[in-house]
Amino acid sequence: MKLVLATHNAHKVNELRTILGDRLGGIELIGYDGPEPVEDGDTFAANALIKARAAAAFTGLPAIADDSGISVDALGGAPGIHSARYAGNRDDAENLDLLLANLASLGEGVDRSAHFTCAAAFVSGDLEHVEVATWPGAVLPERAGVGGFGYDPIFLPDGVDVSAAELSAAEKNAVSHRTLAFTQLLPFVREALL
Repeated sequence: MKLVLATHNAHKVNELRTILGDRLGGIELIGYDGPEPVEDGDTFAANALIKARAAAAFTGLPAIADDSGISVDALGGAPGIHSARYAGNRDDAENLDLLLANLASLGEGVDRSAHFTCAAAFVSGDLEHVEVATWPGAVLPERAGVGGFGYDPIFLPDGVDVSAAELSAAEKNAVSHRTLAFTQLLPFVREALL
């Protein structure tokens, strides 16, 4: 049985293949090269379902997708569902610069609490299921580390003293929002497909 991973983000493909690995059993996770749908949902869950539905419709195969981002308390939860295009496009460096500038504009001593959210969606015919997980932490005042992607260089996860970009892939995959969401989703995928 084949399962489509509905993303064009190569980082996510590699991360999810690592996260899910052998736990997929006889399910083969394949990449998606179809059109990107318009993500106009107002929640991470809605956008994850939009992507999974589009990939399932385009390929005729069951699909999984995620929508994820960072929410900063002092910024009213921004960038939230707009994380990927916070600065107007999909440029990680520009997104980081804008977030740091917006936090700095609030002055010294501002609450830097933040969390990553991941909504993982599964679509197979009429069957749809979504799991949502969070990864709490705080926003660092400047970048640290070169690993990971997205907002990892400025995210300090609770319980560690380095940025998400300074964690090894194995360390990050043991605790991240994406790992938790897809781990929660996996039983539904396996029950539907195996």
